[in-house]
Amino acid sequence: MASLPPIDLPSAATGAGAFDTPAPSEGSALFEYLLRLGDDSLILGQRLSEWCGHAPSVEVDLSLANIALDLVGQATHFLNLAGEAEGKGRDDDALAFRRDVLDFRNCWLVEQPNGDFAQTMARQLLFSTWQKLLFRSLVGSSEPTIAAVAEKAVKEVTYHQELASEWVIRLGDGTEESRRRMQEGLDWMWRFVPELFEMDDLAAFMAEKGIGVDLPAIRDEYDRQIRDVIAEATLDLPPDQRPILGGRRGHHSEHLGHLLAAMQFLPRTYPDAVW
Repeated sequence: MASLPPIDLPSAATGAGAFDTPAPSEGSALFEYLLRLGDDSLILGQRLSEWCGHAPSVEVDLSLANIALDLVGQATHFLNLAGEAEGKGRDDDALAFRRDVLDFRNCWLVEQPNGDFAQTMARQLLFSTWQKLLFRSLVGSSEPTIAAVAEKAVKEVTYHQELASEWVIRLGDGTEESRRRMQEGLDWMWRFVPELFEMDDLAAFMAEKGIGVDLPAIRDEYDRQIRDVIAEATLDLPPDQRPILGGRRGHHSEHLGHLLAAMQFLPRTYPDAVW
């Protein structure tokens, strides 16, 4: 089946930090690249925290909470590094809680609502498999601070992928109802996968400098690992769908705005509070 052209959703503005210059400086590019890494982890960590107290079992509740904590920890490191690269005195808290929605650079996949447990596991499998391969590559980054964070984080996301894989297999090869839900969750999340491998000017620039990753180079291994899990789960590989792009340029769904409203409420209400 021929793939459909992507949708890159329009936006009235691209945000204060938008990367749209043809000849970027390495400093501004590094700032934007670190935002992408940090925002992916931050937003998914916030999403997963919504399961706290609502998961199918106490064990799963604790597992999802631990994954969320891992992701927020990654975000803390990457956003602090982003603030240092920007050189304007902003730290991880300022970047997490005092940016508007158009200034976030996370992919669409991580901002999607949790849905049911099967949909959450589908999203986790698709993202954690990608993040594991990404961090494995970033361990060799020419930027030592990125390499150091990636080396620690790759151990965490390997566990995230294993947990998601186990649940996708368990639900897919379970009852008729669990299989239906797992297939529907996978089908819905599939449209957001192409954005993970999008090589825009920024990604290409960072890969050329040896700081970032050539994303298409890890696609074959990603596809292999995902296909293996889907096959073991007795699920069907989702058909090609029109991919949705734009998150890296500040184009987001309405879901991110709602998430940020909840996440940023307290720091924005009491911006100078000391705890």
